[in-house]
Amino acid sequence: MEITTAIIKAKNNDQKAFNFLLNQFWDSVYGFQLKRTENENQAEDITIRTFSKAFGKINTYNEDFKFETWLITISKNIHIDLLRKEKSSIRSKIFNTEDPSSYQILDETPSAEDKIITEQNLAKLLKDIKKLKPHYQEVINLRYFQELTYKEISEEINESINNVKVKLLRAKKLLAEIIQKK
Repeated sequence: MEITTAIIKAKNNDQKAFNFLLNQFWDSVYGFQLKRTENENQAEDITIRTFSKAFGKINTYNEDFKFETWLITISKNIHIDLLRKEKSSIRSKIFNTEDPSSYQILDETPSAEDKIITEQNLAKLLKDIKKLKPHYQEVINLRYFQELTYKEISEEINESINNVKVKLLRAKKLLAEIIQKK
C-alpha cells in the first residue's frame, strides 16, 4: 500500500490504513521524540499521543505537505504542551510536599486474575504480556481480559478513545513480536 492511498483510506476510517500508517511512521516519530526527551517512556507516550491526535484529525491533513512532516509537527507541539504543563505542575508541587500518595509503592505481584489465567493454561501468553510496558499491559488487560469497550477503557485510564486505540494497536504489535521471537 502506498502512503497516499493509505491516507485516503484512513480518511474513510479504514483500520488497515491506520495500521499501515502507524507501522510506516512509528520509528521516525519515536526516534524524533527520543532525541528530544532522552527518555524512552516519555518518547513512547508522546508518540502514542501523536498518532492518536493525527488519526483523530486525519481529515485536516493537507496533501501539499509530507505526511511525516505533519506527524513530526504534531509530535513537537504535544511535547511543548507537556513541558508547559510539567513546568506549571512543578510550581504547585513545591507547595504540596506532604502528599501521602507520593509514598505509595506499586505492587507488581501477580493478582488473583493472573493466577486463574495461569491455571487455565494461558501462562505462556501471560508471561509474554508481562514483558510489555505497564501501560500496554493495562490496556490489553482491560480490553481482552475484562472485556471493556474502548469508551470504558478511555474513562478508566482517563485518556481519549483515539489514544486507547493507538495504545492497543501498539501493544498488539509488540506482543506479536515477542511471541514470534520464541
